Amino acid sequence: MTKKYIADIVPLNEEFIGTSAHGTAEFTQDENNLHIKIEMFDTPSKTQHWEHFHGFPDGKDAQIATMKQDINHDGLVDLPETETVSGTTMVPFDNAPHEMNVPNDNYPVSDADGHFAYEMDVPLDQLQAKFKSVFGTDELELAKRVIYVHGVPESLKLPDTVSGEVADYDAHVTLPIATGKIRAID
Repeated sequence: MTKKYIADIVPLNEEFIGTSAHGTAEFTQDENNLHIKIEMFDTPSKTQHWEHFHGFPDGKDAQIATMKQDINHDGLVDLPETETVSGTTMVPFDNAPHEMNVPNDNYPVSDADGHFAYEMDVPLDQLQAKFKSVFGTDELELAKRVIYVHGVPESLKLPDTVSGEVADYDAHVTLPIATGKIRAID
């Protein structure tokens, strides 16, 4: 049985960043495969954009972060501030989502106009096995997840209050620029 999901991706932190990143994500899941298609517009140009779905391992329904999550009132919602409503980073949309290796340089890079398109077929059995080893369940539960697109240029001066370092990557890489709630399509 094929299941389809979509997310309308809306801007986050746009006033500080100076662009209103937006787009759509489509997911088609059958017995063997998860097909992922994401297209983004008006992202910071010529920048690598990490993109993932986030959620709660216990199955709680994740929601997108808004400026209400800016708990330190620095004018930006950074990665740690998203966790209360969105959960943790789960599956990356890079060159090998089924490996769930989040910190890497294999994510899309936007063109000079801030556009990028990402499309990938992921072997569902491999993704579910890795998901189970990390989160204790092989149920992706896409309708309970949210998508985030991250990344601003190194030249953008971020306040010292912005955090979100992951491995050797700083908050420029992890700062959310757009988010969307994944929902099932009948």
